[in-house]
Amino acid sequence: MSDFENIEQQQRSTFENLNKALLVGVHFSGKDIQECQEHLKELAALAKTLGVKETREIFCPIKNYTAATYIGSGKVEELGEICKAEGIDVLIFDDSITPNQQRNIEEVTKIPVLDRTEVILEIFGLHARTKEALLQIEMAKIRHQLPRLRRMWTHLSRQRGSSGGSSSSRGEGEKQIEVDKRILKHKLLTIEKEVKQIVSQREQKRKQRLKSKVPTFSIVGYTNAGKSALLNALTGAQVLVEDKLFATLDTTARGYQLPNRSKIVLVDTVGFIRKLPHALVKAFRSTLEEVCYTDVLIHLVDGSQKGALERFEATMVVLKELKVEDKPMIIVVNKIDLLERKETLNRFKVLFKNMIGISTVTKEGFEELLSAMEKEASKFGKTIYLRIDQSQYPLVDEILREGVVLSTDYDENDILLEAQVPEHLEQKVSPYIDPLRE
Repeated sequence: MSDFENIEQQQRSTFENLNKALLVGVHFSGKDIQECQEHLKELAALAKTLGVKETREIFCPIKNYTAATYIGSGKVEELGEICKAEGIDVLIFDDSITPNQQRNIEEVTKIPVLDRTEVILEIFGLHARTKEALLQIEMAKIRHQLPRLRRMWTHLSRQRGSSGGSSSSRGEGEKQIEVDKRILKHKLLTIEKEVKQIVSQREQKRKQRLKSKVPTFSIVGYTNAGKSALLNALTGAQVLVEDKLFATLDTTARGYQLPNRSKIVLVDTVGFIRKLPHALVKAFRSTLEEVCYTDVLIHLVDGSQKGALERFEATMVVLKELKVEDKPMIIVVNKIDLLERKETLNRFKVLFKNMIGISTVTKEGFEELLSAMEKEASKFGKTIYLRIDQSQYPLVDEILREGVVLSTDYDENDILLEAQVPEHLEQKVSPYIDPLRE
């Protein structure tokens, strides 16, 4: 087994046989307790997705964060006693903690300590399917591991060499850390080169799509909002749908024809989440940037969730980071079939007058959604059938330049076109609409 495989094996072993986890949420002395509860509920869902069989939640009120242990030494000792008494396998903090804090807490509690970032990274690793996603996850994991190598080799840090010299006087742990850093940095460079090649290939496909001028609609939203289910319901695509956070990570694009025959491209994107780890934002930047090149955003919200509005706002934070929050946006509240009361729906209607409620299961609200999509697509041109005499070729040339020609045929002296024409050309081409093919 190679040195790099040894490092990976140590990481994997942390996540094996996690029967019972203690989830730790931090709030400031009674303030923000409700938000803390909501976040821990989500962390429990993340832990379940990771394979943890049982979770228990604990809320830690603090006045200030401490550099050494994050929550204070007294509270850490209390957690250690709970873990020992209840047979806890792992401590999971809802926030990101530093490598030093992680190591110090582990020394007291005597069990592995994870933070939200590590849990999400591991879930992404389990659910990645394409080569690009697998490489991006590995890249994010390496960036996360590098500052934590000292924690991995604590058991060797006290061993000292007997001979003199700066190299031999260092502990075995320090020597191993240097070796591992070199291994990981070399691996990181190799992966970055591979990802760049894949990104370059996708950019070529994206350029071809942009060149076609067919409008792109990207389905965005919080993880598990039903984005893949919506894509499947509209296009008949068979994207994996599971009631789990981050069930799919790969961007999927499908051509789709709206009821008025306008042609668009529908894109299913990776889900967002609160406190999305910076390492993942950086690693998945190329995938997330697919949203930057879209024409219209379909912002999907799970209306059955108690914190639906907060999840909407968390997604908007990421969209703002990508600088796409001002793109045309259709706000869609999903899973209305699961709503016992319409409070969430009414709140969104008050905030967003053009909000649409749907169910991807019953397809309730689809007619209204498709109508809204047609309205947005019409700004890029609608599909019509034209019969134009060859003597009017300058008009055909204008359609070729300004619109999207989907098919061309000839009937004696007439040119038969199926085309999407922009709004400013509609009146000009209206005399040439072919009623026999409309």
